[in-house]
Amino acid sequence: MIRRPLLALLVFAGLAMSGPLRAQAPAAQAPVAASPNDYADDKNWLCRPGRKGDACDIDLTTTVVAADGTMTRETFAADPKAPIDCFYVYPTISTDPTDNSDMNADPAELNVVAQQFARFASKCRPFAPIYRQLTLAGLRKQLAGPRFSFDRGVQYDDVRDAWRTYLQRDNQGRGVVLVSHSQGSFILTALLRDEIEGRPVQKQLVSALILGATFEVPAGKDAGGALKVIPLCRKPGQIGCVVNYSAFRADVLPPVNTRFGKAGTAGMSGSCTNPVTLGEGSAPLHAYLSASGRTITGTTPAAPWAAGKTVDTPFVSVPGLLTARCASNDHATYLEVTVHGDPADPRADDIVGDLGMRAKPLADWGLHLVDVNLAMGNLLDLVGQQSKVYLAKR
Repeated sequence: MIRRPLLALLVFAGLAMSGPLRAQAPAAQAPVAASPNDYADDKNWLCRPGRKGDACDIDLTTTVVAADGTMTRETFAADPKAPIDCFYVYPTISTDPTDNSDMNADPAELNVVAQQFARFASKCRPFAPIYRQLTLAGLRKQLAGPRFSFDRGVQYDDVRDAWRTYLQRDNQGRGVVLVSHSQGSFILTALLRDEIEGRPVQKQLVSALILGATFEVPAGKDAGGALKVIPLCRKPGQIGCVVNYSAFRADVLPPVNTRFGKAGTAGMSGSCTNPVTLGEGSAPLHAYLSASGRTITGTTPAAPWAAGKTVDTPFVSVPGLLTARCASNDHATYLEVTVHGDPADPRADDIVGDLGMRAKPLADWGLHLVDVNLAMGNLLDLVGQQSKVYLAKR
């Protein structure tokens, strides 16, 4: 169970994150006096390709736990010759006491990279800037004042400056995948709208993984809402498109007050892209979950992954335990995740990832804390496939 102070901050954060991603006028934002960061300075990046000891240069060894309790060890290696790049903007995780975070890589920033991004180094060169995000504490304060937006302010300016520096200094015409979650998804959607869509660099967009936030599209269409022309990814081989989903358990569906997947504009709908198939139907998820029960904000101790056995790697994979399909109810469009636990076998029957206790989760949050973990292997496969298509077309 998450400690009460952190839970309160997260609920405040959720109030801000419940808004959809769509074109809108800049909202009121408490001013932050801040000089631009120099993103030519490597210390302002969590991850850069080939750099030893940074946030992406970590142990990602995984124990694969089969339904019969058999365990095998899966090693990980980055690809130093990856043909494309990935640019990542992390979600709201900073526990700094100030409204906006500082530029130090604290345990919160290091953990979220381990959970959501470091594995992408097997498919692309990893770039992850530190940015002065709106912190959990800052959200609580600002929600008591004027309406504000994640995609305007120093948090957006930092990511935009990092992006421009990356293009000038590192890109050299390479294809790039954008990766984000939660607050990061608001920021990258604004970046796509302001800096990429309709510009020459759009031709270098392999895909954009805009996860854990509502991405609006006109009802029945794949483009024309949050972005004017860049569409949702709908079929294998498609590139230059967006993957978007927010995960909910099949037995804890989005309620009327859901924070994700619910459009806030007349004629618009939330969206879902199945990260496995890009289309309809249910398919197995290839999850990479923390062996200790760690999520992007804390730790909920997991049950033993197999009866009588101990996992000694940072991550676990549980083939056959999880499937997902895109679904809609009266309140949202979302990724519906089914857990196929079997009390008769020795493997664990459930996962962590709910906000609150599993017996009484906060339904409006869904599985937000593990959105990316749930489909990490599928997202890696997708990026690998899209990379091949992009390079063949180039």
